[in-house]
Amino acid sequence: MAAGFEHEDIDDALGWLYGLAETTERCVDLAHAPSTGTRIYTDSEYNQMGSEAIGFVAFLESAGVLPAALREIVLDRAMALNESPLSLEKLKIIALMVLWSQEAEIDNLVLEELLDDEGARRLH
Repeated sequence: MAAGFEHEDIDDALGWLYGLAETTERCVDLAHAPSTGTRIYTDSEYNQMGSEAIGFVAFLESAGVLPAALREIVLDRAMALNESPLSLEKLKIIALMVLWSQEAEIDNLVLEELLDDEGARRLH
């Protein structure tokens, strides 16, 4: 019996993390710039992410947690997973990773929501 991860899974994870580092480095100056625009999602974003994930991104943005530039990084990394539909749990992890990569301060209630595992709550 073999233990561990497949090489392809490791390569995919490292590629995803490299993409996160590359994208956040390009956007570091824009991370907290104000935006007055409205984000219109493409059909492919809706198809891949699903309305629940897109709604959660909108919630984070309206709560002031996710500035426009960081929202775009979250969307970029979510689309890079190439999963359809993207689970809300995975989107929360992506959002946390993006916020932490920018050393953003996260309110305790928001942090609790991002760390919340609904599946574990249903099991209890």
